[in-house]
Amino acid sequence: MDKQVIQTLKQRLNIVDVVRRYVSLRPGGAGRQMGLCPFHQEKTPSFGVNEAEGFFYCFGCQAGGDVLDFYQRVNGLEFKDALEQLAAEAGIELKAFKPDPEYDERQKLKRLCHEMHEAAQEYYRRNLNMAAGDVARAYLQKRGADKDAVAAFGIGASSEDWQGLTNFLKAKGYTPEQGVLAGLLSQNDRGKIYDRFRGRLIFPIQNLSGQVIAFGGRILTDGEPKYLNSSDTPIYKKGEHLYGLFQARQAMTRSKRAILTEGYMDVLSLHQFGYQDACGVLGTALTQDQVKRVAGFCSRMVLIFDGDTAGRKAALRSAEMILQYGTKCSVVLMPDGEDVDSLLQMMGRVGLDERLNAAVDGLDYCLEAVREGYSPREIVGWANGFLAHLADNSLRPFYIPRLAQGLGIAEADLRRFGSGQGRLSGPGSFTAPPGQRQPSAQMQQRAPAVGRDERDDRYYLRFTIQYPEYIPELVKRGFEALLVTEFGQSLWKKLVAVGEGDVLPLLDDDEKSFWARTRTEDKPEGEALAEEWRHILQRIELAGVRSTRDQLMEQIRLASQANDVEEVKRLMTALTDINAPSREEE
Repeated sequence: MDKQVIQTLKQRLNIVDVVRRYVSLRPGGAGRQMGLCPFHQEKTPSFGVNEAEGFFYCFGCQAGGDVLDFYQRVNGLEFKDALEQLAAEAGIELKAFKPDPEYDERQKLKRLCHEMHEAAQEYYRRNLNMAAGDVARAYLQKRGADKDAVAAFGIGASSEDWQGLTNFLKAKGYTPEQGVLAGLLSQNDRGKIYDRFRGRLIFPIQNLSGQVIAFGGRILTDGEPKYLNSSDTPIYKKGEHLYGLFQARQAMTRSKRAILTEGYMDVLSLHQFGYQDACGVLGTALTQDQVKRVAGFCSRMVLIFDGDTAGRKAALRSAEMILQYGTKCSVVLMPDGEDVDSLLQMMGRVGLDERLNAAVDGLDYCLEAVREGYSPREIVGWANGFLAHLADNSLRPFYIPRLAQGLGIAEADLRRFGSGQGRLSGPGSFTAPPGQRQPSAQMQQRAPAVGRDERDDRYYLRFTIQYPEYIPELVKRGFEALLVTEFGQSLWKKLVAVGEGDVLPLLDDDEKSFWARTRTEDKPEGEALAEEWRHILQRIELAGVRSTRDQLMEQIRLASQANDVEEVKRLMTALTDINAPSREEE
């Protein structure tokens, strides 16, 4: 569905016209329109738009993609929201492209939940300015929250009435059962339905389009729990959203920074004091989905957590996750009994700026925490796990020497562990599998990319991006044998799938950036093109020879284990024949 819609959308919308709404463009070289990049701060234009091919690329921050990517990123939208908005602008009926027979029912349920949350928000906001909100208003005044911040975040209040919201929704035409489905009401074992949030200060949680999709509530009187959040619903999944991200997304895009903290009031105070790029993790441990969502707006994240044991552990887990995604990170730990809100109320920006300026680098924080709090076995396990969960293997050459130096583990051992050839058994040591004198075929597999392999794959793939008409012939010749990284193999499969068609809708952000940059580069012509073609064919042939040689080596190993002397001789002869013509090439 998305592919068909995107093709139609790109035919109807001119990318230059869309980009000009946000960027002042002027004609540049090679048929490009140039301007200042909206995704990072710069004084000299490095942002280009190729109108003929329908893509943009920034030489400064490497952002790239098509009109949908640009619109999604510049507005801080989720993919489906950007698609729906541009489709509406282009006069495209999305429903016509959806073959899923259950789609209408799912959409109907989501619309119902959105409508009910909008009604609930109206109810909570109204309560804040009535007698039911007296305690909530007093609490906000005590915490120093000003009216502008309260209004910007849509803060409200729930009454003590067990049927307050239930009756309000009924008056709007919604049944109590629908309220339970939307996560606004609760139902006990006896079937009785009642308000989920009672006697609480209400914090609406919004998606990136600004729609209220859930609520968080802080108790204002005696009772437990202190904080209560919405449960999962058709429109909300815990661990996917962040509090205040809707309000912060544009500021993050400008500053390239995201401040992550734990409390609702901390986020409110941060924005009130001018830190517009702050959001909260909604009372749960930071998740990979949240990291990905925030990373789309910034290049670095600042973690502000409590300095107690729980806060330090949360900071370690969060920093580790951010670093594994490839985003820069720093950590600020608040003193015992102090939080961001209290610091700002007492000392203003000066107090927090001092903390931010003294923030510890995220990797340094992780390494120190692991060194001081873990046993040697746990240190090794942490290092192994950190490398194993990197979002991109191209990050390995950056992290391996730093982990080795910071944890006292030999760099070579970390690299060998990454190739699967054994296991680390302690700082500075490496142990091969017991009872095995030479690696098995599985152990001989190529290690994950550590820089050079990635560069080689990108070199070969440039040709296929610049000359997609050669792809069918390269498939026949076995071009895939040249590619040894996950990045290269994944991108090649997508290029093959579309041939000379539009591949951008299939690519992830890294692939889009590489594709767009390659399309802006000068490509070989004439004799240079012929020479490049001959070179690639030679490399394909050599890769085939190496593959055959590796297979023969494994067969020889197996024949040796079986004491099959004749088979070993036959295979050695074949190996000699293979090696003879390839030595000069290598």
